[in-house]
Amino acid sequence: MQQIRDDLDQSRRRGPLQHIQIPPCPQLLVQLQQAMAEPEPDLNLVARIASSDVAMSASLLRIANGPLFKPVGLPCSTVGQAMTRIGLRESVAVMTGFLVQHAIPVNTPQLARFWERSAKRATAMATIARELPGLSPDLAHSFGLFLHVGIPVLMQSVRGYAATMVEAAARIDRPYIATENANHKTDHAVVGALVARVWNLPAALMTGIRLHHDYVALGHADIDPEVHTLVAAGLIAEHLMRRHEGLPEDADWAGHHRDAMAWLHIGWDELAHWEEAVVAQFDAA
Repeated sequence: MQQIRDDLDQSRRRGPLQHIQIPPCPQLLVQLQQAMAEPEPDLNLVARIASSDVAMSASLLRIANGPLFKPVGLPCSTVGQAMTRIGLRESVAVMTGFLVQHAIPVNTPQLARFWERSAKRATAMATIARELPGLSPDLAHSFGLFLHVGIPVLMQSVRGYAATMVEAAARIDRPYIATENANHKTDHAVVGALVARVWNLPAALMTGIRLHHDYVALGHADIDPEVHTLVAAGLIAEHLMRRHEGLPEDADWAGHHRDAMAWLHIGWDELAHWEEAVVAQFDAA
């Protein structure tokens, strides 16, 4: 983790990341992270953070009164009531997604469903984490949400990146990030890790984002096991999303699913069980 942090800092000072513009971390997200870092997070403090943004409050109320929670009785009318119905951890996940989406907006046709799919991936990751002892659902959710955050940042900062996306998606002779590096001397995994670094997100999250296409490193002794678990679960979450959307399996899954499943100690029966749980969450949402 320290090596990746040092590499990012060096590239930021003298390398290809010098000209990448990282949006500042939203102040409300900083406050939220500080509140949740306490041994016993203060529900009232989190509610005050949520209430400080009208649109974020509305998001919580909409979810609390929506079909996902099958409310009975009177609808929630305050943020506190909404958070009580949704639960603290789930409320924080909603708030985090809202704040990140508004800090890094996407305004191009190529990224029309970017945050929708990021939220879906985060849901899949949190669901998988509940099946994996030792993996925090909160960390897994954040990993799913931030996994490809380097893409909209590159789109905003690098001329010609939209064309690179089209080329990278079309080429079958090399990985997506190889095309990014050939054209821009960096890629979305590196830039996403830089966002995590600048925003002071957990080290495991930063490292997992940096390595999420480097499946050769899966299981390497120099890397924290939690990072390997995030990367392996991320590959499975992406695969289950694609199946749910009727898309063909991608090259990462075809080439590395055995390694990911071996690291997680699961077989096809367990994967089918995970898929049922994930799809239930997708359909409920």
